[in-house]
Amino acid sequence: MRHPLAPGIAVLLSSLACQPSSATQVAQPPAAANAPAHADAPAHGDGPAHAGMHHDFSDTSKFSQAFDDPARDAWQRPAEVIEHLHIEPGSTVVDLGAGTGYFAGWLSRAVGPQGKVLALDIEPNMVKFVEQRAQKQGLGNVSARVVAADDPGLAPGSVARVLIVDTWHHIDDRSRYAEKLALALGPQAEIWIVDFTEDSDVGPPARYRVTAEQVVRELQAAGLHAEIVAGEQLPKQYIVRAARR
Repeated sequence: MRHPLAPGIAVLLSSLACQPSSATQVAQPPAAANAPAHADAPAHGDGPAHAGMHHDFSDTSKFSQAFDDPARDAWQRPAEVIEHLHIEPGSTVVDLGAGTGYFAGWLSRAVGPQGKVLALDIEPNMVKFVEQRAQKQGLGNVSARVVAADDPGLAPGSVARVLIVDTWHHIDDRSRYAEKLALALGPQAEIWIVDFTEDSDVGPPARYRVTAEQVVRELQAAGLHAEIVAGEQLPKQYIVRAARR
């Protein structure tokens, strides 16, 4: 998604989309998949139908420099994120808002040769980038596809994990979107959302940030059981886990 699912994921800090103000800031990871390609969205309120942050992520060469910058590893901690998910070999997982595929290799190894990684994004250029990346890196279990901004396009009960990194704040009408994600969850399946804290020195503008508590409310409004993963926060981000009741 850049914004997920229709996505992307590696997404976001005081990103290129927001013109970082200093050399110490890293561009934010790929935007969520369901974010339309323009950056003039209005500020949102604390409700289920507010608008997400919209931005044009079509310039993959520019965003790859930010999303795939080795310096990102220090605060994104991909190995730690993947460990939290407890992914079973052979399962099907979704990278919603996959962006340039920052998490593709990590997820590919976690599911193993018999598993599947669905890298979803709304930006066609990002999807093409992930396809080329998977081919170059020999990630035969990774497939990328373009999805609609308001629908991940997943079959009912088809996935074991949905990972949404730095993308949730890009999605419009998030509770409704969460309802569609909930339908795609199989037995014991979970949704994991990683996004920026209010005081993080990287990430989207303040008016577009979504607190962990708000994410929980949005997921609960979709009929999911959701909770902040206490004690497992990343340096600049929080983690929220959700599952069907």
